[in-house]
Amino acid sequence: MPLPPLEHDHRYGELDQVLRAYIGQPADDTPERASLALHAYLRHTWHTRPWALAVAERQLREFAEHPPGRFRRSLGEFYVVPDVGLPDEDIREWLRCLADHIRRSVTEGVVPSPTVPETHWEWHARFPETAQMLGSWFSQDMPDEFPDHEAAVSDYAATTDPHLVARLVGELHELLALSLDEADYALAAAELGMEVAPPEPLSFEAWLRSIASTLSAM
Repeated sequence: MPLPPLEHDHRYGELDQVLRAYIGQPADDTPERASLALHAYLRHTWHTRPWALAVAERQLREFAEHPPGRFRRSLGEFYVVPDVGLPDEDIREWLRCLADHIRRSVTEGVVPSPTVPETHWEWHARFPETAQMLGSWFSQDMPDEFPDHEAAVSDYAATTDPHLVARLVGELHELLALSLDEADYALAAAELGMEVAPPEPLSFEAWLRSIASTLSAM
């Protein structure tokens, strides 16, 4: 039978976080150079949960050194490494490489500077409530569900816990503080799940700013 959630997280929880950062990204780490995906994981984790880096290093190394055997596989008590485009025989060495990079980052105090997210995973990890709102209320079905953008925002506010609404406002201010150009705000909105254009004549930046202002006033 599958592992209980607590046992799964104890063995594989942070390992899973690291490997999720590789969704849509090449696993092209080498001993000399960390991949874009690992840089994104390190940057976000250093600035939000620095204690988790030691957990990630341990879980990666333990999985590489002691992969699940036939018996644990038969019980379903193991973590399934997602397809990262590497041959099965190279996975264990790659996991060791990731563990080495994380250990080096911690022991040498190499803290990546905050910057604009560079991967799909990092956008969602840094702005989770924004992704929830844009992906759920402003998908391609939005014009069929609401008469306009304002109605969708009102529905979000009315059906979402006030603490999460406040979190969204904070995330929007952080997103706007990145001072991106219009094309990059459009890209950010798309990465975070938005599938419709902002209401005319507003730009993406102006519309996000208006949402933050509207929700702050509620």
